[in-house]
Amino acid sequence: MTTTPVEALLAAARRHGADHADAILVRDESESALVRKGVPEGIERSESVALGLRVFRGKRAATVSTSVLNEAEFDRLAEQACAMALVIPEDQYAGLAEAALQGRFDAAGLDIECSSAPSMDDLLARAREAEDTALSFEGITNTNGASAGHGRTSVALGTSAGFFGAYSRTAHSTSASVLAGEGATMQRDYAYRSAVHLEDLESADIIGREAAERVLARINPGRPRTGTYSVIYDPRVSASLLGHLVGAINGAAIARGTSFLKDSLGKQILSSGLTVHDDPRRIRGAASRPFDAEGCAALPLDLIANGVLQTWLLDSRSGRQLNMPTNGRASRGVASPPSPSVTNLHLAAGTLSSEALRSNIIEGILITELMGSSVNMLTGDYSRGASGFMIRNGEIAEPVAELTVAGNLKDMFARMIPGSDLMFRQSVNAPSIRIDGMNIAGL
Repeated sequence: MTTTPVEALLAAARRHGADHADAILVRDESESALVRKGVPEGIERSESVALGLRVFRGKRAATVSTSVLNEAEFDRLAEQACAMALVIPEDQYAGLAEAALQGRFDAAGLDIECSSAPSMDDLLARAREAEDTALSFEGITNTNGASAGHGRTSVALGTSAGFFGAYSRTAHSTSASVLAGEGATMQRDYAYRSAVHLEDLESADIIGREAAERVLARINPGRPRTGTYSVIYDPRVSASLLGHLVGAINGAAIARGTSFLKDSLGKQILSSGLTVHDDPRRIRGAASRPFDAEGCAALPLDLIANGVLQTWLLDSRSGRQLNMPTNGRASRGVASPPSPSVTNLHLAAGTLSSEALRSNIIEGILITELMGSSVNMLTGDYSRGASGFMIRNGEIAEPVAELTVAGNLKDMFARMIPGSDLMFRQSVNAPSIRIDGMNIAGL
């Protein structure tokens, strides 16, 4: 059997005195094409490779990385890491994951690698089609361009305890960004799609059409009166709320005591019936993987079931800090140790259509874009700039911009009402989310 760079680096670490070690290799390849007014403005191809080594000497750990895949350099790198580990303070929670798998593993069955590799001409044609479609709409006054791309990321991970795994994941994408209106009333909007398999990517025509329709609807926005409103987060931005939830239940933050949800395990934090699910084994999922960054099994997990917080997001180190086993959520780069993270995360859909979700709102706001962020993870206080549309008598009305939406995440989570329009388009997904009683700063 041919020795991989990961296995060769682990052998070098043992030769230089490491008690335990793990190594990770990440290789990225990508191509993209950007056109503006039909003219190519950016054609890029990139390839990168990086190799990371983490060594343990007792309870001391050190991490080093390199982009040179030359086995002659592995001894020098391992020697450097082992020397660093001797002078680093002890960490009583350091170590390889006790629950790591044994043997060799790959991504069989996940279907996360596409065989299609579009040429640069194909990418340019797709970008032009998206832009041409958007520019064909009356009222579109300019373009920021359209792009198309594809890429492949390959990962190999090994540990001195006998684990070795490797997999590759592909991605294809198309985007368009256009402007409408003139002068001070000019507005910009975009559409973007990505997919693991090219055949699952929506057509360039659909993406160009969405970009145009979105920006035309935003022309001449007003500002709402300052007050308290029912707010609906469009699926385009609702996943950001899950992002704040993930940060609040991250085991590392819980161990530090820096989360407003630190005392909420086993308690109701969402409305009854709501589920938040993380599934690293989703077929063709944007973030699917056969194992985590410590070689532990990657298994589906309900983070919240029936509104009740079931678990923290844990890697082995945060698990030891909290006296809990890892749940296979470790993620890492080549130059850093593992930390907890999600994979394919979603809030389960509700039963109300987007129309029914807003049907009894006399005056409210549909938020379609968020910008800036002032979120205090210690207290849950939340404040973000936003734009979108007024809701009047259950109908979407005039566009609004330059408003601030504010509340407290703990209260917001408890009042979330999901719609039925969940779509799996990225690694973190949520349907429309209604939250009543939000503070809006406008006029």
